[in-house]
Amino acid sequence: MKKALITGASRGIGRAIALELGSDHHVYVGASRDAGEVVDMLPSAEPFEVDLRDPEAIAAACAKIDELDVLVHAAGVYPRGPFDELTEEQWRDGFDTNVHAAIHLVREFLPALRRSQGLILTINSGAGFHGVEEGSIYCASKYALKGFTDVLRLEEQGRVRVTSLHPGPTDTDMIAGDDRPKMQASDVAKAVRLAVVAGPDTVIDFLRMTPLRK
Repeated sequence: MKKALITGASRGIGRAIALELGSDHHVYVGASRDAGEVVDMLPSAEPFEVDLRDPEAIAAACAKIDELDVLVHAAGVYPRGPFDELTEEQWRDGFDTNVHAAIHLVREFLPALRRSQGLILTINSGAGFHGVEEGSIYCASKYALKGFTDVLRLEEQGRVRVTSLHPGPTDTDMIAGDDRPKMQASDVAKAVRLAVVAGPDTVIDFLRMTPLRK
């Protein structure tokens, strides 16, 4: 059975991806806490509970995993507010979770993913293409994540497939109260499935998803 690690898998899009891939993958359910509920829902799974803001903790947790076919970085935070009201701590937390965690995970798992000719998929955002008022941390971090993913795809051609997925507004607690049309997290998970099954000789460079306006 192939193995997939999904960060942010205790809720929202990450949870939906874990449930989607759990039908035919052993899933490492990535979360800072509360991974057990999702683990219990899957036929083959185990928790990967780690603080993604702690590089040493990430390295220690990754060292316990020898084989990996799919790495999905779905964890993310969205600190809101005008630029001049955002704190240094919020900026650090935003980049550590949204960008640096992906970098640390790829660094640790790249040898295993090369051996399996696997897939790295980052859950980005429409905010990785355009600015959002009172979203400077989120937008800046998603632009950075897109840049990292784009370069990684070029450097790993022929060894590891790399996909950047950019969902529009999705019905999760991250944007609770937002009255825009929203997609379901399960629909985003289906797009992840598409990237997974497209291999091993095809890579979906990036996917942009938007909710249907009715």
